[in-house]
Amino acid sequence: MTKAANDPTAENPLGTKPIGKLMLQFAIPAIVALMISAIYNLVDQIYIGFAIGMLGIAATNIAFPLVTIGAAIALLLGVGGAANFSLRLGEGKKEEANRFVGSALSLIAISGTIMGVIVLIFVNPIIYAFGVTETVRPLAFTYMRITSLGIPFTVFTTGACYLIRADGSPRYAMICSMVGAVVNLVFDPITAFVFGWGIAGIAWATTVGQIISAIIALYYFVKKSKYMLVKKEYLRPKAQLAKKICALGVASSANQILMATVQIALNNIMRYYGALSVYGSDIPLSCVGAIMKFTVLFFAMTVGIGHGCNPIYGFNYGAKNYDRVKTTLRLAITSASIISITVFLAFQIFPRQLMFIFGEDDPLYLVFAERYMRTYLFMIFASGLQPIMFSFFSSIGKATRGLMISLTRQGFFLLPLLVVLPIFFGLDGAIYAGPIADAAAAVLSVFLVVTEVRKINALQREQAARSVAM
Repeated sequence: MTKAANDPTAENPLGTKPIGKLMLQFAIPAIVALMISAIYNLVDQIYIGFAIGMLGIAATNIAFPLVTIGAAIALLLGVGGAANFSLRLGEGKKEEANRFVGSALSLIAISGTIMGVIVLIFVNPIIYAFGVTETVRPLAFTYMRITSLGIPFTVFTTGACYLIRADGSPRYAMICSMVGAVVNLVFDPITAFVFGWGIAGIAWATTVGQIISAIIALYYFVKKSKYMLVKKEYLRPKAQLAKKICALGVASSANQILMATVQIALNNIMRYYGALSVYGSDIPLSCVGAIMKFTVLFFAMTVGIGHGCNPIYGFNYGAKNYDRVKTTLRLAITSASIISITVFLAFQIFPRQLMFIFGEDDPLYLVFAERYMRTYLFMIFASGLQPIMFSFFSSIGKATRGLMISLTRQGFFLLPLLVVLPIFFGLDGAIYAGPIADAAAAVLSVFLVVTEVRKINALQREQAARSVAM
Protein backbone atom coordinates (compact mmCIF):
# COMPACT_ATOMS: atom_id res chain seq x y z
CA MET A 1 0.00 0.00 0.00
CA THR A 2 1.49 3.36 -1.01
CA LYS A 3 1.68 6.40 1.24
CA ALA A 4 -1.09 8.93 0.91
CA ALA A 5 -0.25 12.23 -0.69
CA ASN A 6 -0.94 14.14 2.52
CA ASP A 7 1.13 11.78 4.66
CA PRO A 8 4.23 13.73 5.81
CA THR A 9 6.34 10.56 5.90
CA ALA A 10 5.79 9.97 2.18
CA GLU A 11 8.15 12.75 1.13
CA ASN A 12 10.78 12.53 3.87
CA PRO A 13 13.30 9.67 4.20
CA LEU A 14 13.22 10.05 7.99
CA GLY A 15 9.89 8.24 7.89
CA THR A 16 10.75 5.51 5.38
CA LYS A 17 14.49 4.81 5.11
CA PRO A 18 15.86 1.88 7.18
CA ILE A 19 16.83 3.03 10.69
CA GLY A 20 20.34 1.61 10.52
CA LYS A 21 21.11 3.53 7.34
CA LEU A 22 19.56 6.71 8.75
CA MET A 23 21.68 6.44 11.88
CA LEU A 24 24.81 6.05 9.80
CA GLN A 25 23.75 8.99 7.63
CA PHE A 26 23.02 11.32 10.55
CA ALA A 27 25.09 10.08 13.48
CA ILE A 28 28.44 9.58 11.75
CA PRO A 29 28.69 13.18 10.49
CA ALA A 30 27.58 14.41 13.93
CA ILE A 31 30.23 12.25 15.61
CA VAL A 32 32.91 13.34 13.15
CA ALA A 33 32.02 17.02 13.61
CA LEU A 34 32.14 16.79 17.41
CA MET A 35 35.28 14.64 17.38
CA ILE A 36 37.09 17.07 15.12
CA SER A 37 36.23 19.85 17.54
CA ALA A 38 37.41 17.70 20.45
CA ILE A 39 40.57 16.68 18.58
CA TYR A 40 41.58 20.22 17.83
CA ASN A 41 41.06 21.11 21.50
CA LEU A 42 43.27 18.15 22.34
CA VAL A 43 45.90 19.17 19.77
CA ASP A 44 45.83 22.69 21.21
CA GLN A 45 46.83 21.15 24.52
CA ILE A 46 49.62 19.15 22.88
CA TYR A 47 51.05 22.24 21.16
CA ILE A 48 50.73 24.24 24.37
CA GLY A 49 52.33 21.42 26.36
CA PHE A 50 55.41 21.42 24.13
CA ALA A 51 55.57 25.20 23.53
CA ILE A 52 54.75 26.45 27.04
CA GLY A 53 54.47 23.48 29.38
CA MET A 54 52.25 22.60 32.30
CA LEU A 55 51.26 26.21 33.05
CA GLY A 56 49.95 26.69 29.51
CA ILE A 57 47.76 23.59 29.83
CA ALA A 58 46.44 24.92 33.13
CA ALA A 59 45.68 28.30 31.49
CA THR A 60 43.49 26.77 28.79
CA ASN A 61 41.80 24.67 31.46
CA ILE A 62 40.81 27.91 33.21
CA ALA A 63 39.21 29.14 29.97
CA PHE A 64 37.53 25.83 29.12
CA PRO A 65 34.28 26.43 31.06
CA LEU A 66 33.55 29.23 28.58
CA VAL A 67 33.57 26.66 25.76
CA THR A 68 31.02 24.63 27.69
CA ILE A 69 28.83 27.67 28.48
CA GLY A 70 28.87 28.69 24.80
CA ALA A 71 27.86 25.14 23.88
CA ALA A 72 25.03 25.36 26.42
CA ILE A 73 23.60 28.43 24.66
CA ALA A 74 23.94 26.75 21.27
CA LEU A 75 22.27 23.57 22.52
CA LEU A 76 19.41 25.44 24.20
CA LEU A 77 18.49 27.21 20.97
CA GLY A 78 19.89 24.85 18.33
CA VAL A 79 18.58 21.56 19.73
CA GLY A 80 15.33 23.24 20.79
CA GLY A 81 14.83 24.79 17.36
CA ALA A 82 15.72 21.57 15.56
CA ALA A 83 13.43 19.44 17.75
CA ASN A 84 10.48 21.78 17.16
CA PHE A 85 11.25 21.84 13.42
CA SER A 86 11.37 18.02 13.20
CA LEU A 87 8.20 17.52 15.22
CA ARG A 88 6.23 20.09 13.16
CA LEU A 89 7.59 18.69 9.91
CA GLY A 90 6.53 15.20 10.98
CA GLU A 91 3.05 16.60 11.65
CA GLY A 92 2.96 18.22 8.20
CA LYS A 93 3.08 21.83 9.56
CA LYS A 94 5.78 23.22 7.26
CA GLU A 95 5.29 26.96 7.78
CA GLU A 96 5.25 26.63 11.56
CA ALA A 97 8.38 24.47 11.35
CA ASN A 98 10.21 27.20 9.40
CA ARG A 99 9.16 29.90 11.85
CA PHE A 100 10.93 27.95 14.58
CA VAL A 101 14.09 27.84 12.45
CA GLY A 102 14.09 31.61 11.87
CA SER A 103 13.56 32.41 15.53
CA ALA A 104 16.24 29.93 16.62
CA LEU A 105 18.84 31.43 14.25
CA SER A 106 18.21 34.97 15.48
CA LEU A 107 18.29 33.97 19.12
CA ILE A 108 21.55 32.04 18.63
CA ALA A 109 23.24 35.05 16.98
CA ILE A 110 22.05 37.52 19.62
CA SER A 111 22.92 35.30 22.59
CA GLY A 112 26.41 34.46 21.32
CA THR A 113 27.21 38.12 20.75
CA ILE A 114 26.08 39.09 24.25
CA MET A 115 28.21 36.34 25.79
CA GLY A 116 31.29 37.39 23.82
CA VAL A 117 30.97 41.03 24.90
CA ILE A 118 30.53 40.07 28.56
CA VAL A 119 33.63 37.87 28.54
CA LEU A 120 35.74 40.52 26.79
CA ILE A 121 34.79 43.16 29.36
CA PHE A 122 35.13 40.98 32.46
CA VAL A 123 38.12 38.75 31.66
CA ASN A 124 39.94 39.33 34.96
CA PRO A 125 37.10 38.58 37.38
CA ILE A 126 36.09 35.58 35.27
CA ILE A 127 39.50 33.89 35.39
CA TYR A 128 39.69 34.35 39.16
CA ALA A 129 36.21 32.90 39.58
CA PHE A 130 37.27 29.97 37.39
CA GLY A 131 40.11 29.04 39.77
CA VAL A 132 43.26 30.64 38.32
CA THR A 133 46.52 30.68 40.29
CA GLU A 134 48.91 33.62 40.21
CA THR A 135 51.47 31.70 38.15
CA VAL A 136 48.86 30.81 35.53
CA ARG A 137 47.00 34.17 35.48
CA PRO A 138 48.99 36.00 32.72
CA LEU A 139 48.62 33.10 30.29
CA ALA A 140 44.93 32.57 31.10
CA PHE A 141 44.19 36.30 30.66
CA THR A 142 45.83 36.40 27.22
CA TYR A 143 44.12 33.24 26.01
CA MET A 144 40.64 34.16 27.23
CA ARG A 145 40.75 37.77 25.99
CA ILE A 146 41.57 36.68 22.43
CA THR A 147 39.20 33.71 22.27
CA SER A 148 36.31 35.87 23.56
CA LEU A 149 36.27 37.45 20.08
CA GLY A 150 35.37 34.08 18.58
CA ILE A 151 32.56 33.24 21.01
CA PRO A 152 29.71 34.70 18.87
CA PHE A 153 30.92 32.72 15.86
CA THR A 154 31.40 29.39 17.61
CA VAL A 155 28.00 29.66 19.33
CA PHE A 156 26.36 30.39 15.97
CA THR A 157 28.10 27.51 14.20
CA THR A 158 27.29 25.00 16.94
CA GLY A 159 23.63 25.99 17.16
CA ALA A 160 23.17 26.23 13.39
CA CYS A 161 24.61 22.74 12.88
CA TYR A 162 21.73 21.16 14.81
CA LEU A 163 19.27 22.91 12.52
CA ILE A 164 21.24 21.84 9.45
CA ARG A 165 21.14 18.19 10.58
CA ALA A 166 17.40 18.43 11.18
CA ASP A 167 17.06 19.69 7.59
CA GLY A 168 18.57 16.44 6.35
CA SER A 169 22.13 17.68 5.70
CA PRO A 170 24.35 16.06 8.33
CA ARG A 171 27.39 16.10 6.04
CA TYR A 172 27.16 19.85 5.56
CA ALA A 173 26.97 20.27 9.34
CA MET A 174 30.09 18.13 9.62
CA ILE A 175 31.87 20.31 7.06
CA CYS A 176 31.03 23.46 9.04
CA SER A 177 32.87 22.11 12.07
CA MET A 178 35.60 20.40 10.10
CA VAL A 179 36.75 23.47 8.18
CA GLY A 180 37.20 25.56 11.33
CA ALA A 181 39.06 22.72 13.04
CA VAL A 182 41.39 22.20 10.07
CA VAL A 183 42.16 25.94 9.94
CA ASN A 184 42.98 25.83 13.63
CA LEU A 185 45.19 22.76 13.32
CA VAL A 186 47.11 24.27 10.40
CA PHE A 187 47.71 27.65 12.02
CA ASP A 188 48.43 26.44 15.57
CA PRO A 189 52.06 25.41 14.91
CA ILE A 190 52.63 28.37 12.58
CA THR A 191 51.49 31.00 15.07
CA ALA A 192 52.91 29.27 18.15
CA PHE A 193 56.30 28.13 16.84
CA VAL A 194 57.10 29.89 13.54
CA PHE A 195 55.83 33.34 14.58
CA GLY A 196 56.70 32.73 18.23
CA TRP A 197 53.38 34.07 19.52
CA GLY A 198 52.98 31.25 22.06
CA ILE A 199 49.57 30.93 23.67
CA ALA A 200 48.34 34.11 21.94
CA GLY A 201 49.05 32.52 18.55
CA ILE A 202 47.08 29.41 19.45
CA ALA A 203 44.19 31.60 20.63
CA TRP A 204 44.19 33.56 17.33
CA ALA A 205 44.27 30.35 15.29
CA THR A 206 41.23 29.10 17.20
CA THR A 207 39.34 32.36 16.66
CA VAL A 208 40.01 32.53 12.92
CA GLY A 209 38.79 28.95 12.49
CA GLN A 210 35.59 29.78 14.37
CA ILE A 211 34.85 32.76 12.13
CA ILE A 212 35.29 30.72 8.94
CA SER A 213 33.01 27.94 10.25
CA ALA A 214 30.26 30.46 11.06
CA ILE A 215 30.39 31.90 7.53
CA ILE A 216 29.98 28.42 6.02
CA ALA A 217 27.04 27.67 8.35
CA LEU A 218 25.31 30.93 7.44
CA TYR A 219 25.73 30.17 3.72
CA TYR A 220 23.67 26.99 4.15
CA PHE A 221 20.52 28.86 5.12
CA VAL A 222 20.96 31.33 2.26
CA LYS A 223 21.68 28.90 -0.58
CA LYS A 224 21.68 25.22 0.44
CA SER A 225 18.67 24.40 2.64
CA LYS A 226 16.34 21.51 1.67
CA TYR A 227 13.12 21.72 3.67
CA MET A 228 13.90 24.94 5.53
CA LEU A 229 12.74 28.27 4.14
CA VAL A 230 14.07 31.16 6.23
CA LYS A 231 12.13 34.27 5.29
CA LYS A 232 12.98 37.71 6.63
CA GLU A 233 9.82 37.88 8.74
CA TYR A 234 10.67 34.51 10.33
CA LEU A 235 13.91 35.95 11.74
CA ARG A 236 12.10 38.25 14.15
CA PRO A 237 12.18 36.34 17.47
CA LYS A 238 8.78 35.77 19.06
CA ALA A 239 8.33 35.08 22.74
CA GLN A 240 5.91 32.21 22.15
CA LEU A 241 8.29 30.41 19.80
CA ALA A 242 11.30 31.18 21.99
CA LYS A 243 9.55 29.57 24.96
CA LYS A 244 8.89 26.37 23.01
CA ILE A 245 12.44 26.33 21.63
CA CYS A 246 13.94 26.66 25.10
CA ALA A 247 11.57 24.03 26.51
CA LEU A 248 12.93 21.33 24.19
CA GLY A 249 16.55 22.52 24.30
CA VAL A 250 16.80 22.98 28.05
CA ALA A 251 17.75 19.36 28.83
CA SER A 252 20.85 19.40 26.63
CA SER A 253 21.68 22.95 27.69
CA ALA A 254 21.29 22.28 31.41
CA ASN A 255 23.74 19.40 31.12
CA GLN A 256 26.33 21.74 29.60
CA ILE A 257 25.74 24.43 32.22
CA LEU A 258 26.21 21.89 34.96
CA MET A 259 29.35 20.60 33.22
CA ALA A 260 30.73 24.15 33.24
CA THR A 261 29.81 24.49 36.92
CA VAL A 262 31.57 21.22 37.68
CA GLN A 263 34.64 22.37 35.73
CA ILE A 264 34.77 25.61 37.70
CA ALA A 265 34.25 23.77 40.99
CA LEU A 266 36.97 21.25 40.12
CA ASN A 267 39.42 24.01 39.23
CA ASN A 268 38.87 25.73 42.57
CA ILE A 269 39.04 22.43 44.47
CA MET A 270 42.30 21.50 42.73
CA ARG A 271 43.72 24.94 43.49
CA TYR A 272 42.76 24.87 47.18
CA TYR A 273 43.25 21.22 48.16
CA GLY A 274 46.15 20.77 45.77
CA ALA A 275 48.04 23.45 47.69
CA LEU A 276 47.60 21.33 50.82
CA SER A 277 49.03 18.23 49.12
CA VAL A 278 52.43 17.12 47.87
CA TYR A 279 51.39 18.02 44.29
CA GLY A 280 50.78 21.75 44.81
CA SER A 281 48.04 23.67 42.95
CA ASP A 282 49.37 23.78 39.39
CA ILE A 283 49.85 20.04 38.83
CA PRO A 284 46.24 19.02 39.67
CA LEU A 285 44.90 22.04 37.77
CA SER A 286 46.90 21.09 34.68
CA CYS A 287 46.10 17.37 34.91
CA VAL A 288 42.36 17.97 35.19
CA GLY A 289 42.51 20.19 32.10
CA ALA A 290 44.46 17.66 30.05
CA ILE A 291 42.33 14.67 31.06
CA MET A 292 39.16 16.67 30.41
CA LYS A 293 40.17 16.88 26.74
CA PHE A 294 40.16 13.08 26.58
CA THR A 295 36.70 12.91 28.14
CA VAL A 296 35.44 15.53 25.68
CA LEU A 297 36.73 13.31 22.87
CA PHE A 298 34.83 10.37 24.36
CA PHE A 299 31.60 12.30 24.83
CA ALA A 300 31.90 13.60 21.27
CA MET A 301 31.16 10.04 20.17
CA THR A 302 28.19 9.36 22.46
CA VAL A 303 26.76 12.88 22.17
CA GLY A 304 27.21 12.62 18.39
CA ILE A 305 25.10 9.45 18.34
CA GLY A 306 22.43 11.17 20.42
CA HIS A 307 22.35 14.30 18.29
CA GLY A 308 22.46 12.31 15.06
CA CYS A 309 19.35 10.43 16.19
CA ASN A 310 17.43 13.59 17.16
CA PRO A 311 15.77 14.18 13.76
CA ILE A 312 14.85 10.47 13.50
CA TYR A 313 13.24 10.44 16.95
CA GLY A 314 11.42 13.75 16.48
CA PHE A 315 10.04 13.16 12.99
CA ASN A 316 8.82 9.63 13.66
CA TYR A 317 7.35 10.44 17.07
CA GLY A 318 5.46 13.36 15.50
CA ALA A 319 4.28 11.04 12.70
CA LYS A 320 3.32 8.34 15.28
CA ASN A 321 5.77 5.81 13.82
CA TYR A 322 6.54 4.41 17.29
CA ASP A 323 8.33 1.24 16.14
CA ARG A 324 10.90 3.38 14.35
CA VAL A 325 11.40 5.49 17.48
CA LYS A 326 12.08 2.41 19.63
CA THR A 327 14.38 0.85 17.05
CA THR A 328 16.43 4.04 16.87
CA LEU A 329 16.71 4.19 20.66
CA ARG A 330 17.80 0.55 20.90
CA LEU A 331 20.52 0.95 18.26
CA ALA A 332 21.73 4.20 19.84
CA ILE A 333 22.08 2.59 23.28
CA THR A 334 23.90 -0.42 21.84
CA SER A 335 26.35 1.74 19.88
CA ALA A 336 27.06 4.03 22.85
CA SER A 337 27.61 1.04 25.15
CA ILE A 338 30.26 -0.47 22.86
CA ILE A 339 32.11 2.85 22.63
CA SER A 340 31.87 3.48 26.39
CA ILE A 341 33.32 0.10 27.36
CA THR A 342 36.17 0.48 24.86
CA VAL A 343 37.10 3.92 26.20
CA PHE A 344 36.86 2.70 29.80
CA LEU A 345 39.41 -0.03 29.05
CA ALA A 346 41.77 2.48 27.39
CA PHE A 347 41.65 4.82 30.41
CA GLN A 348 42.26 1.96 32.83
CA ILE A 349 45.08 0.26 30.92
CA PHE A 350 46.97 3.18 29.32
CA PRO A 351 46.62 6.29 31.54
CA ARG A 352 50.33 7.16 31.69
CA GLN A 353 50.86 6.56 27.97
CA LEU A 354 47.95 8.88 27.16
CA MET A 355 49.36 11.65 29.34
CA PHE A 356 52.80 11.41 27.72
CA ILE A 357 51.43 13.04 24.53
CA PHE A 358 51.38 16.41 26.34
CA GLY A 359 55.15 16.34 26.66
CA GLU A 360 55.21 16.70 30.43
CA ASP A 361 57.59 14.31 32.22
CA ASP A 362 57.40 15.62 35.80
CA PRO A 363 57.12 12.44 37.95
CA LEU A 364 54.55 13.99 40.29
CA TYR A 365 52.49 15.17 37.31
CA LEU A 366 52.35 11.68 35.85
CA VAL A 367 51.60 10.02 39.20
CA PHE A 368 48.63 12.31 39.85
CA ALA A 369 47.38 12.09 36.27
CA GLU A 370 47.43 8.27 36.30
CA ARG A 371 45.60 8.10 39.62
CA TYR A 372 43.03 10.71 38.65
CA MET A 373 42.25 9.14 35.26
CA ARG A 374 41.80 5.62 36.60
CA THR A 375 39.70 6.56 39.63
CA TYR A 376 37.66 9.60 38.60
CA LEU A 377 36.72 7.97 35.27
CA PHE A 378 36.18 4.46 36.63
CA MET A 379 32.43 4.49 35.82
CA ILE A 380 32.69 6.33 32.51
CA PHE A 381 31.20 3.32 30.70
CA ALA A 382 27.91 4.13 32.48
CA SER A 383 27.96 7.91 32.00
CA GLY A 384 28.28 7.46 28.23
CA LEU A 385 24.61 6.47 28.03
CA GLN A 386 23.29 9.72 29.49
CA PRO A 387 23.64 11.81 26.28
CA ILE A 388 21.64 9.17 24.41
CA MET A 389 18.85 9.28 26.93
CA PHE A 390 18.40 13.02 27.35
CA SER A 391 18.63 13.50 23.57
CA PHE A 392 15.82 10.98 23.21
CA PHE A 393 13.52 12.79 25.63
CA SER A 394 14.23 16.23 24.17
CA SER A 395 13.52 15.02 20.64
CA ILE A 396 10.11 13.55 21.45
CA GLY A 397 8.96 16.66 23.32
CA LYS A 398 9.42 15.29 26.88
CA ALA A 399 11.60 18.14 28.07
CA THR A 400 11.02 17.55 31.79
CA ARG A 401 12.36 14.02 31.72
CA GLY A 402 15.27 15.05 29.55
CA LEU A 403 16.06 17.82 32.02
CA MET A 404 15.92 15.38 34.92
CA ILE A 405 18.47 13.10 33.25
CA SER A 406 20.70 16.10 32.49
CA LEU A 407 20.56 17.23 36.10
CA THR A 408 21.25 13.87 37.73
CA ARG A 409 24.97 13.31 37.33
CA GLN A 410 26.23 16.87 37.39
CA GLY A 411 23.69 18.54 39.67
CA PHE A 412 22.07 15.97 41.95
CA PHE A 413 25.17 13.88 42.61
CA LEU A 414 28.55 15.20 41.42
CA LEU A 415 28.44 18.81 42.61
CA PRO A 416 27.29 17.96 46.16
CA LEU A 417 29.91 15.19 46.36
CA LEU A 418 32.64 17.56 45.16
CA VAL A 419 31.72 19.99 47.90
CA VAL A 420 31.37 17.45 50.73
CA LEU A 421 33.94 14.69 50.16
CA PRO A 422 37.08 16.89 49.96
CA ILE A 423 36.23 18.28 53.40
CA PHE A 424 36.88 14.81 54.84
CA PHE A 425 39.31 13.29 52.32
CA GLY A 426 41.05 16.29 50.76
CA LEU A 427 42.10 15.88 47.12
CA ASP A 428 41.08 12.20 47.23
CA GLY A 429 37.48 13.21 47.93
CA ALA A 430 37.25 15.05 44.61
CA ILE A 431 38.66 12.03 42.79
CA TYR A 432 36.17 9.58 44.36
CA ALA A 433 33.19 11.86 43.59
CA GLY A 434 33.30 11.01 39.85
CA PRO A 435 32.55 7.25 39.87
CA ILE A 436 29.96 7.54 42.66
CA ALA A 437 28.02 10.19 40.72
CA ASP A 438 28.25 8.24 37.46
CA ALA A 439 26.85 5.05 39.00
CA ALA A 440 23.94 6.79 40.74
CA ALA A 441 22.99 8.79 37.64
CA ALA A 442 23.07 5.72 35.40
CA VAL A 443 20.54 3.88 37.58
CA LEU A 444 18.08 6.80 37.52
CA SER A 445 18.50 7.35 33.76
CA VAL A 446 17.77 3.71 32.91
CA PHE A 447 14.65 3.79 35.10
CA LEU A 448 13.27 6.88 33.32
CA VAL A 449 13.91 5.51 29.83
CA VAL A 450 12.36 2.11 30.61
CA THR A 451 9.28 3.90 31.96
CA GLU A 452 8.99 6.00 28.78
CA VAL A 453 9.32 2.99 26.49
CA ARG A 454 6.42 1.38 28.35
CA LYS A 455 4.34 4.50 27.67
CA ILE A 456 5.21 4.30 23.97
CA ASN A 457 4.11 0.65 23.98
CA ALA A 458 0.78 1.75 25.46
CA LEU A 459 0.39 4.38 22.71
CA GLN A 460 1.01 1.67 20.11
CA ARG A 461 -1.68 -0.55 21.62
CA GLU A 462 -4.17 2.34 21.55
CA GLN A 463 -3.21 3.07 17.95
CA ALA A 464 -3.74 -0.56 16.96
CA ALA A 465 -7.10 -0.66 18.75
CA ARG A 466 -8.32 2.42 16.89
CA SER A 467 -7.23 0.89 13.57
CA VAL A 468 -9.22 -2.27 14.29
CA ALA A 469 -12.27 -0.22 15.33
CA MET A 470 -12.18 1.69 12.03
